[in-house]
Amino acid sequence: MAPRPHWLFGDQLGPHFLDPRHGGPDDRAPVVMIEARSVLRRRRFHRAKAHLVLSAMRHRAAELGDRVTYVRTETYGEGLEKVRGRGPLTVCHPTSRRALEFVSGREDVEILPAKGFLVSHDDFAEWAGKGEAEGKGKGKGQGRGQGKGGGNLRLEGFYRWVRERHELLMDGDRPVGGRWNLDHENREPPPRGQETLDVRGPWRPSEDEIDEEVRHDLDRWERDGEVSFVGRDGPRLFPATRREARTALRHFVAHRLAGFGPHEDAMLAADPVLSHSLLSAPLNLGLLDPAECVELAEEAYREGDAPLNSVEGFVRQIAGWREYVWHLYWHFGEEYRHRNALRHTDPLPGWFLDLDADAVTAHCLSTVLAQVRDTGWTHHIPRLMVLGSRALQDGWDPAAVTDWFHRCFVDGYDWVMLPNVVGMSQYADGGRMTTKPYTSGGAYIHRMSDFCAPCAYRPTDRTGEQACPYTTGYWAFLHRHRTRLAANHRTARAVKGLDRLKDLRELLETAADRGDTPP
Repeated sequence: MAPRPHWLFGDQLGPHFLDPRHGGPDDRAPVVMIEARSVLRRRRFHRAKAHLVLSAMRHRAAELGDRVTYVRTETYGEGLEKVRGRGPLTVCHPTSRRALEFVSGREDVEILPAKGFLVSHDDFAEWAGKGEAEGKGKGKGQGRGQGKGGGNLRLEGFYRWVRERHELLMDGDRPVGGRWNLDHENREPPPRGQETLDVRGPWRPSEDEIDEEVRHDLDRWERDGEVSFVGRDGPRLFPATRREARTALRHFVAHRLAGFGPHEDAMLAADPVLSHSLLSAPLNLGLLDPAECVELAEEAYREGDAPLNSVEGFVRQIAGWREYVWHLYWHFGEEYRHRNALRHTDPLPGWFLDLDADAVTAHCLSTVLAQVRDTGWTHHIPRLMVLGSRALQDGWDPAAVTDWFHRCFVDGYDWVMLPNVVGMSQYADGGRMTTKPYTSGGAYIHRMSDFCAPCAYRPTDRTGEQACPYTTGYWAFLHRHRTRLAANHRTARAVKGLDRLKDLRELLETAADRGDTPP
């Protein structure tokens, strides 16, 4: 009996999605891929993201050769109609609720277990369920989100559980070096007086005829008014094939991992990449499996090629945060998308939507917006403490902020951005995911970057013509949500600082006068 064809989504492009082990498809199964243009019509994506995804899909189809039926059509439904004669299909669990609902509603598609993650849905549910059951016995409000073994659904408990379960950076039943968390060694500001870190640059791909074809198609569709993009495109900066992704991973581990840890939270205007791996895009396209990434990093530590703090920081990002976000996306349910605990409803201003960095005066925000405009990427601290912090301080609608991050980042997908933005960045879930809102005044940006020196504003000024919009915005945010934040032990002390501000009224007037004017 001939094996059933297997459908590959555009973020399931690595060999592990065709591996018959662990519930995968038959190793002789024909493959179906559908390039649905309606996906690009629904949102105004970053042009570089559209190019990367289509390039990666077409490269994968070229690799599969006669095994694949590659359909270019308007919708997934139309694409499936074109391959209907092939009989029922299998597909690995999709990465978005919308895609899952679509395939779940079809009798001709069987959903196989998810791939591309270290922890299965069942294992996470068991871990979370045990903790929630334990939490019910601890009194009203005390056990919410409790995790296995008295931990909780916060990252730290989950991360330790993953490390133990997968024997990552472990010496027996203890963490290598005796500590689970080396964050305190990985928060150094950038070296003063240096515009760049003294590290080897990241690996970059070379474009080929498939890239040229994709760019020609995007030009034509945009010219014909079929789609619209933001940002700039070209040359391609991220892997689009398995071979490229493996090369990028090996290059990072060999030449950049050792220096990753200390400055992973730092920001430099002329060096947006620093020592970051740039592997989130190929990971989220399915070109890399997280296990191979963390195992190669641990091997570098064991062989003395990278220090523990750098390796632990990298492992935490992939085996900790990435897995954590993936599972919370499903665990919290669809209603999480609509959470808005702070009742922020302001629309995103036009200059932000259009990535118009030239319209912005604040050097930090202008620089980061330009990085996103030019590459579709910036690392986690500019995302959180420059872009997300501005949105939080000004009260922008968290659903609109989530959509913006999804569209404008090459590594942005629904499962990635929903918990990251609603929970981490905008605190719209009221603390279900994190213990406090992540925002700050200009002092943090000044300490962790070289953005402030050439800026028209001063990070210490709350009022006046040189008032830093982040400093003003920070105190205005605390004032606006004073009652809620005073009851939070992580923010109560900061709220008390409002009472010491003799210029609070003037500060609030400064914040109100700013409105939607770019700072």
